[in-house]
Amino acid sequence: MNQFGSAVSRRSLLQAGGAGLGLAGLGTLAGCSKGSDSGSSSGTFKMLYFGDQKSADALKAKLAPEVTKLDSKVTLEISAVNGTDWNDFFAKVLTQIASGTAPDIVGVATEGVQLMASKDLAIPLDDYVKKDMASMKPYFDDVHPSLVEAMMYQGHLYELPSDFNCGNMFYSTKLFHQAGVAEPGPNWTIDDFHNAVEKIAKIPGVNGFDWVVRLWGSWTSFMYANGGNLLTESKFSGGDWLWGTAYAGNAAAAGRGGGYQWGAPTANSPAVVESLQYLIDLKKAGIAPSPDVGGGGTLQGLFASQRIGAAIGGGFWAGGLHNAGMAPDSFNVQFFPKWKSQRHLFGTGGYAIFKSSKKKDLAWEVLKVLAKPESFDIIAPGNVTTSAHKSLATAERYASTGPKNWKVFYDTLTEHPDTGPIPAPPYYNALATALNTRTTQAISTGDAKGALDGLQSDLEAASKAT
Repeated sequence: MNQFGSAVSRRSLLQAGGAGLGLAGLGTLAGCSKGSDSGSSSGTFKMLYFGDQKSADALKAKLAPEVTKLDSKVTLEISAVNGTDWNDFFAKVLTQIASGTAPDIVGVATEGVQLMASKDLAIPLDDYVKKDMASMKPYFDDVHPSLVEAMMYQGHLYELPSDFNCGNMFYSTKLFHQAGVAEPGPNWTIDDFHNAVEKIAKIPGVNGFDWVVRLWGSWTSFMYANGGNLLTESKFSGGDWLWGTAYAGNAAAAGRGGGYQWGAPTANSPAVVESLQYLIDLKKAGIAPSPDVGGGGTLQGLFASQRIGAAIGGGFWAGGLHNAGMAPDSFNVQFFPKWKSQRHLFGTGGYAIFKSSKKKDLAWEVLKVLAKPESFDIIAPGNVTTSAHKSLATAERYASTGPKNWKVFYDTLTEHPDTGPIPAPPYYNALATALNTRTTQAISTGDAKGALDGLQSDLEAASKAT
């Protein structure tokens, strides 16, 4: 799914790759799924990749030798699926499945975990993890439990997180200094933010702030900081099989459940309305322009050309801005500013095993390869996403790309424990489409409340139809 080049969007989070891992006794595991597993397999092992076929082919060249080590009788095939964002990707994947061309594994971000699980397309990894818990313990020791919990549904684990991105605030050090604004500290507030972007917007040809219309890192970041959400949050029961073993004694795992349970829509609650109206008012004040819909490639290009003072981005912006020609010291990043809270949102990604796969045991071994820390730079070279492994958050990693305050990327999870995943229920595609439509309506009319009343109706209808 990677878009290497001058700009990298959030949809560029996942690729596949691997460093060596020997075959560790593949046997059919009862209870993993109702589909058959061929044991000593042969034929083609298929993976779906979010991106273009040229990138998929380059990835295949790196991953094929590792798959051969796992099973010499298998030929790796990686098929690319392009799209404007995750909802577009998932729509195309579901079309392929309906046509009878389901893969063995597929890269899936937060947006699609519950969609895949609820449609019984992917298998839980529970039995595999339990079987290999001793060898998997170093992985869980190195990966924050927030990311793992986001990959659970109804008490079952569907993916091993490989990477993630929180909605932090990137800013141009040059434009902040030019406007006479001090660079923000970790405890800055929404008022500090507003004062900064208001001053920067007075520089000719510069927008103080810019954003994109989508679910991750859009006006929704303001919504989380303002104490709102599009859906009622709770958690599924279950998951003790994982938390009591993989995370035994880890304080950050206390109170975890069986995954996020997204309940009744709350899209027109006062906190949500206030958040979207704030962005509309920034446009009315000439501080921010009308946003684009979808990925953030255009946004990163504008930021790199010093036409934007601040914008929401995750760790993937480090590589994207570097690829766009920005020097490491020409931009920086900080926690999202505090409003009613300083809660952040995140999205994470990994790989799921399709229930229809005849090579599930092999697929699990491939997933373990992809989850190893030494695989990360093969999966995503150049800081185009944030590794799920805490051990890979180092000064050395960000020395060539920046930003100076790189610790923010992982510290968002550790220092802001209320940080949570974006709302992604089984009807995610309908939610994302409705969000884009109603946000565009709000920008056009200037009326957040009217548009969000419509979004509330959209989501109520979608949730009932699930």
